[in-house]
Amino acid sequence: MNKKMSITTKILIAMGIGLIVGSSLNSFASDSDFVQTYLVGGAFHVIGSMFINALKMLVVPLVTFSLICGVCGIGDVGMLGRVGLKSFLLYMLTTAMAISLALTVAILVGPGKDGDAAIIENTGYTAKDAPPLTDVFINIVPSNPINAFANGEMLQIIFFVILFAIAMLLSGNAGKSLASGIEKLNEVMMKVVTLVMDFAPIGVFCLMAKTFSEQGLGLILPMISYFSVVVICLLMHAFGTLNLLLISMAKLSPLVFFKKIRSAQIFAFSTASSNATIPITLQAVEKRMGVHNSIASFTVPFGATINMDGTAIMQGVATVFIANVYGIDLVLNQYLTIIGMSVLASIGTAGVPGVGLIMLAMVFNQVGLPVEGIGLILGVDRLLDMVRTAVNVTGDATVSCIVAAGENEIDMTVFNDPEAGIITDVPLPHKN
Repeated sequence: MNKKMSITTKILIAMGIGLIVGSSLNSFASDSDFVQTYLVGGAFHVIGSMFINALKMLVVPLVTFSLICGVCGIGDVGMLGRVGLKSFLLYMLTTAMAISLALTVAILVGPGKDGDAAIIENTGYTAKDAPPLTDVFINIVPSNPINAFANGEMLQIIFFVILFAIAMLLSGNAGKSLASGIEKLNEVMMKVVTLVMDFAPIGVFCLMAKTFSEQGLGLILPMISYFSVVVICLLMHAFGTLNLLLISMAKLSPLVFFKKIRSAQIFAFSTASSNATIPITLQAVEKRMGVHNSIASFTVPFGATINMDGTAIMQGVATVFIANVYGIDLVLNQYLTIIGMSVLASIGTAGVPGVGLIMLAMVFNQVGLPVEGIGLILGVDRLLDMVRTAVNVTGDATVSCIVAAGENEIDMTVFNDPEAGIITDVPLPHKN
């Protein structure tokens, strides 16, 4: 039997080849003008950027159509409010658990105590100001919805689309006929997702090759203690904390869950963007796991905006690491402040570019650590950003499953079917 290779398997192969090619170019061709100009800065950069743009192209229309279908599918404004509150509280809970885990492990291991950062040149870092929390809440309501859609402001888009969908529910026949058309648009957008995913292995290869040709694996060596502790905490959170929540709150098998979320994790790792991964996360959660669109259409884009599990872990370890490097002792009160700040900052900096470093600067200022210490960890931040984005996406899918299970909106037949929703090759039209 000739079984087609799934897109996920192809992307894994492309990722491995990209890592090898990129690391080899970094080691043996870093001084070659031709390689750096035409290959790394040329082909890899252009194709990788086109792929990222293609993913981002899908986000706003897919979230819009899917969320309208979801709200109309719920048909009950009270249930919509319940789903929203559950999602918000669960995202805050996972972020608090992530930062607590990171601080515990970092305190026990003590990265930076052995002077391993002494050989790293402190490049300095100028912190950007985070917007006040009051402004964030005010800006959830868009003054110009068209501008929000054009700029991809996810919280504003979610607010407007939910309001629009509720108005559709209250509009009787006019709303029903419009909902029918939007359902068809949503189906077409999901087909566009599969078409873009068909070219994913090439895009992922270029992204990985470019990243590792510029960064190189050797960059990790001076920062090995910090890098290792962050990665260990990320893995512990993904395979430990989130597993426990999945088992205890949704009674779902983590083995099945992680097999089915793998495609979204790979996309998140290669793109380092939760927002760019929304179409693939939605596809995995709905088609692979059986979560009803009425739940997934809200929880996934909402989570991509405010869920900062991976970033919170980086903050916790970085805070202990910088404190150790500078010889500053932190006390219990400061650790509690870090936990609280990380949870609040995950809301207050939602959707802001460079969110991880802005949040870290806020935490450093609050506990009296030198903000310029962030310059020490900037070198490996891109590689860690790839891993923590994969963890963020895993958290989005976990919360989606928990909320869906609580609302009895998950199809267990689909969840337990290993072949459900698998994308292989997308057949292209041909002439006879």
